[in-house]
Amino acid sequence: MIIKDLHSINEAIRDKEVRVIGADGVMIGIMSSREAQALANEADLDLVKISPNAVPPVCKIMDYSKFKYEQAKRDKENRKNQTVVEIKEIRLSMTIDVGDIAVKTKQCLKFLEAGNKVKVSIRMKGRENARSYQGVKVMNDFFEGLEGKAVQDKKPTTEGRNITMILSPVKS
Repeated sequence: MIIKDLHSINEAIRDKEVRVIGADGVMIGIMSSREAQALANEADLDLVKISPNAVPPVCKIMDYSKFKYEQAKRDKENRKNQTVVEIKEIRLSMTIDVGDIAVKTKQCLKFLEAGNKVKVSIRMKGRENARSYQGVKVMNDFFEGLEGKAVQDKKPTTEGRNITMILSPVKS
């Protein structure tokens, strides 16, 4: 894994004046970058520009390799803890039968228990467009069949030839 160097260090700092923070986190003060570099060399540490946009820029005396290692460790931990929510889709039809709705409901519950969001959609064909209210009724019946295990993020809405509804799992 490669971390981009976002910080200027040691001789790469070319500013006239910098605000210096010591290795212990205490503010030392404003001084020339040469003086700050001399202080860092005395402590056998690096001078790292932390806030380049501040006036004057803020630099800290620290062990840069240790800082990069800890940063990489923190980033790895954050990536491990984040969860990716997928959106699964279930397609219904305006003339779906009760048995078919039961199968689709069972599949939807599997998706919700896995922690995914579910997009339920109906594609209207031909004359079904004139009766979009029937599709919305099918969607509402489908939602009632989930027995409170889902929350509607987006209520059933007609968008052109499609009726869509988005469900997410109930937080326990």
